Amino acid sequence: MTPSDATATVPRGWYWRFQRDLRYRLMKLVLWLIVHAYLRFRFEGRERLPAPPYVLCFNHLDWADPLILVALLPSPRRIYFFGPREANMRVGWKNRLMAWVGNDVPFKPDRSRMLETARRVREVLSAGYALAIAGEGRVAEREDEVLPLNEGAAYFAVHNQAPLVTVAINGTRWLRFGKRIRVRIGEPIPTAGRRPTREEIESLTAEAHAVLTELVQGYRDPVAPSPVDLWLTELFNDPKRGAPTLP
Repeated sequence: MTPSDATATVPRGWYWRFQRDLRYRLMKLVLWLIVHAYLRFRFEGRERLPAPPYVLCFNHLDWADPLILVALLPSPRRIYFFGPREANMRVGWKNRLMAWVGNDVPFKPDRSRMLETARRVREVLSAGYALAIAGEGRVAEREDEVLPLNEGAAYFAVHNQAPLVTVAINGTRWLRFGKRIRVRIGEPIPTAGRRPTREEIESLTAEAHAVLTELVQGYRDPVAPSPVDLWLTELFNDPKRGAPTLP
C-alpha cells in the first residue's frame, strides 16, 4: 500500500482518528486566517448545509476553491476531496498537504480500480464525513457558466443514500487583495429511496447541474486584474490560463 493509498482510507484506530482530526483542524484554522486576511466573503445559504455525511458538488474556477471550502464551510467534521490520483502524492505542495492531513480520496484517471475507489468513498460517508467533488472535472473559464457535470457526485450520493449538496463559488477566476468572493449553497437534493440506475443517476446529475447553473448567476466582476493579481492567480495554476474575459 502506498502512502497515498493509506491516507485515502478513513482511519479506524482512535490514535489515527485523533491525529488526522488534529491535523485537519490545524489546517482549517490556518486556511481561515489566510483567506480572511486576503479576501472578503459573502456566504449565502449557510443554513441549508446539512449535517454530514453528504456529497458536495461544487463548480471549479481556480486552485483556491478547495482551500476556501475547507476554511468557510461550518462543518465540525473533516471534508474529504475526490480527485485524480497523482503518481507521487509527495510532489507539489497541494498533494503533500492532502497526504499529510489525510483528506484525499484519489482515483485512477483511467478508471481502473473503481471498486476500491467506491469502497473508500463508502468508508468516508459511513464514518460521517463529507465528500467534496469538483463536478465539472476541470477548471472552467466563465464565472456565470457551469460546464457539463460528470456523474461521479450523483453516483456516490445515490449509492450511499447521502444528500447531494451543490455549492457555487464565484470570484476566484482571478484573485486580488480585498476581493469579495461569493459562496452560495443550494438546497440539499435528497437521495433516499432513489435506485442506482443509469436513468436515476443521469437525472440527478442534470438536476445538480441546473441548480449550480442558477446559483452562479448574477455575479459580475467588471474590474480588470492587474499584473500582480494575474501573477498571484496563476502562481499555482497548471496549465496557465492568462487574463479572463470580463463581461
